Amino acid sequence: MAYEYKMIIEVGISLLAIVLLIGMLKIPPFVGIFIGALFAGLMMGLQIDSLLPTFIKGAGEIMGATGLIIAAGAMLGGILAESGAAECIACALLKNTPQRYISWMVAVCAMVIGLPLFFEVALVMMLPMIIALWRHSNLPFVRIAIPALAGMTTLHALIPPHPGPLIAINELHADLGLTMIVGIIIAIPTVIISGPLYSYWFAPKQGDIGKNISIPLNVAHTSKSLPPLSLCFGVILLPIFLMTLHSYMPILLGSDSRLLIFTAFVGQPLVALVIAVIFAAFVLGKSSKWSLSETGNILQKNLPPIAALILTIGAGGGLKQILLQGGISEAISKMVSDSHISLLLLAWCIAVLIRQATGSATVATTTTSGIIASLATGMSGLSGALLVLVIGSGSVFFCHINDAGFWMVKSFFQISLKQTLWMWSILQTLVSVCGLVFCMFIWYFILNQ
Repeated sequence: MAYEYKMIIEVGISLLAIVLLIGMLKIPPFVGIFIGALFAGLMMGLQIDSLLPTFIKGAGEIMGATGLIIAAGAMLGGILAESGAAECIACALLKNTPQRYISWMVAVCAMVIGLPLFFEVALVMMLPMIIALWRHSNLPFVRIAIPALAGMTTLHALIPPHPGPLIAINELHADLGLTMIVGIIIAIPTVIISGPLYSYWFAPKQGDIGKNISIPLNVAHTSKSLPPLSLCFGVILLPIFLMTLHSYMPILLGSDSRLLIFTAFVGQPLVALVIAVIFAAFVLGKSSKWSLSETGNILQKNLPPIAALILTIGAGGGLKQILLQGGISEAISKMVSDSHISLLLLAWCIAVLIRQATGSATVATTTTSGIIASLATGMSGLSGALLVLVIGSGSVFFCHINDAGFWMVKSFFQISLKQTLWMWSILQTLVSVCGLVFCMFIWYFILNQ
């Protein structure tokens, strides 16, 4: 076991180096992870001339599999934001809601809006609504903000078509539809605990959070009417429906149906998202009276901001490949067989470690899935779905200064570093621990009955 522990220590030192590079020296995440990956490879005994080809192989595989999916998701999010579709859904859900239920409805609203959108996009879209509700509800600011953050971040960690869960599903060959259904089942109590319930507990301790907010209340699209609610829900639910349909059509039609070939094609995440983008551009563009050039500009302007995200994900793939080439998977496998630790708990711990090092939930999910894949051979159905979800849960544990979302929350809500730790880092830790507990409960008390 001495060799295995030595390798774990070497990997830990490399991840600490990544933390220092990104968190303290403010080096861009891609560069920090790249340097840390090369350092890890050298410490693990890889030949120096093999480091770059290994890194490129891992980065290329991940970016090739997910880059287009992320781009399609960004374009869909841009259309939803520009057309006012997300605002329309929020207004419909919050209309005539009694004050005592506003925290709960905000959480529901955040989950619906966060379903197809990156966390950063969803937060920008919900920010004016959070502020407006707070100013008109007479509730403490955290009673509105925390449920919104909980709803968005939980969906980002657990539910496709977000890139992290999709990467884990692909790496572990899990069932997409089943993972989505189980993920939603786990997400609901997780959001309740980390959102409304945590906000009730934290509100008396929140002090002056919210007093410095001076963001203009551009809550509504005053220059134009919002699109019909049915169209807004249709656009958000379309890719989810297509991906879920792909997983369950074999049960309904059998394995020889020609229709099954078609649903298998349109149910692929990339195809489902592209169909949703085209549908959204047509129906929401028509509702908003956009010209073709306006629609094209909206689609294109949402692509440049995701370049850094795709590069960071690629770096995570390169780090994963170097760790695998160095033998980390075999070392962990040997330690697991000797210690009898649960595979779910092991996957969660690895995701937590990598998240602390890199500051990216997607990179943590990518790297952990690659490391765990060889240990998960033969896992399918519910067990495969639970493994995906527990990795997603671990990827959001105690997000701190190397997390872009941390600084977004601090900046948008204009709060102190300590307040951000309470509002964001502790909230994400609750999401992570709840996800682990619910996955373990299903694993031991339902799956292994």
